[in-house]
Amino acid sequence: MKLLSVAIPCYNSENYMRKCVDSLLVGGEDVEIVIVDDGSVKDRTAEIADEYQRRYPTIVKAVHQENGGHGAAVNTGIQNATGLYFKVVDSDDWVKKEAYLQVLDTLREMAGGAPSLDMLVCNFVYEKEGEKRKKVMHYRHILPEGRMVSWEDCHRFMKGHYILMHSVIFRTKLLKECGLQLPEHTFYVDNLYVFEPLPFVKNMYYLDVNLYRYYIGREDQSVNEEVMISRIDQQLKVNRIMIDYLVDRKPEIMKNKRLYQYMFNYLEIITTVSSVLLIRSGTEEGLEKKKELWKYLKSKDRKLFLRMRNGLLGYAMNLPGRGGRKISVGGYKICQKIFKFN
Repeated sequence: MKLLSVAIPCYNSENYMRKCVDSLLVGGEDVEIVIVDDGSVKDRTAEIADEYQRRYPTIVKAVHQENGGHGAAVNTGIQNATGLYFKVVDSDDWVKKEAYLQVLDTLREMAGGAPSLDMLVCNFVYEKEGEKRKKVMHYRHILPEGRMVSWEDCHRFMKGHYILMHSVIFRTKLLKECGLQLPEHTFYVDNLYVFEPLPFVKNMYYLDVNLYRYYIGREDQSVNEEVMISRIDQQLKVNRIMIDYLVDRKPEIMKNKRLYQYMFNYLEIITTVSSVLLIRSGTEEGLEKKKELWKYLKSKDRKLFLRMRNGLLGYAMNLPGRGGRKISVGGYKICQKIFKFN
C-alpha cells in the first residue's frame, strides 16, 4: 500500500499541470499520483497524463472520464486512491519540496499507529499574481503543534481562518466511509470537501510547514470575483447543501462544542460570501436571491438562523437600503485585503 495518494483534477491544464506533477514526483515510491483528466478536449491534457503514466508506471495513474467538473474529478480520485492518506492538489498549484518531504516523514511515523490519524493540517501560501509578498495561512495559534490532538484540544478559530482543501490531508478510508460524494458540474465544492468529513475526524495533527502553493490570479479562475458572480447559482447550491448537512447532523455534531462552533463559523463565512456576491451583482434578481437564501436557512432551523442573522456578519450583510449595501461591500473589501482572498 502507498503512503499517500494525491489526486490532480485536470481540465484543459496543459499549460501548468507539469509543474504540479513534477513537484509531487519528489515523493518517490511512497506516493501515488492520480491524474484525473476530466474530459479535456481543447488541449493535450490527456496526452500529458498518459505520458507521465508511461514514464512513472509505479507512481502515476492516469484516469480519463467525461467532463463532470471539479467535484466529479475529486470523487474519481478518492475512488482510485489506494494510499493510506489522501490529498487533492489542483493542476495549477504545486507543493514545496522541503515541506512535502517533512509531510511524508510525519505520515510515515503516524502510519499504523493507534489511535489512527484522521487529518493532517499544514500551512498554505497564496501565490497571488503580481504580488511579491506571499500571504501564508498558518494555524499556529489554533492547533497545538507536534502531537495528535482532538477537537477539544483546539483553540478558538478566528473569523476568516479556516481549514481549506489546500491545508488538509485526510485518511483515505475515512473519506470513503463517511460517504463523501461531491456534486458534479458544480464549482466551489471544495467547501463541502473540508466540511462534511469533519464529524468523522477524531484525531488530527498540525505540522507547521508551508506545503501547498495556491496560485491565484488567472482571469478565468473560479475564485475571480466576476467569475463567482456569474456562477452564483453554483455557490448558492453549495451553501444550501452545507446548511442541510449541519442542520441534519446538528444533534450529533453539537455533542462536541468545539467542532460545532467551527462548522457554524465556516457556514457563516460561506453564507456571508454568497450574500455579498449577490449584493455586488447589482441586480434586483441578486437581492431577491439573497433574501431567499436567508429565508431558506430560517425554514431549515430557526435557532441557527437567528444566531447567524444576529451575529456581526449576518447583521452587516442585511443592512437596509442602498447605503446599507455600500457599507456591507466596504466591509467585505476590508476583509479581502486582510485575508487576501479573491
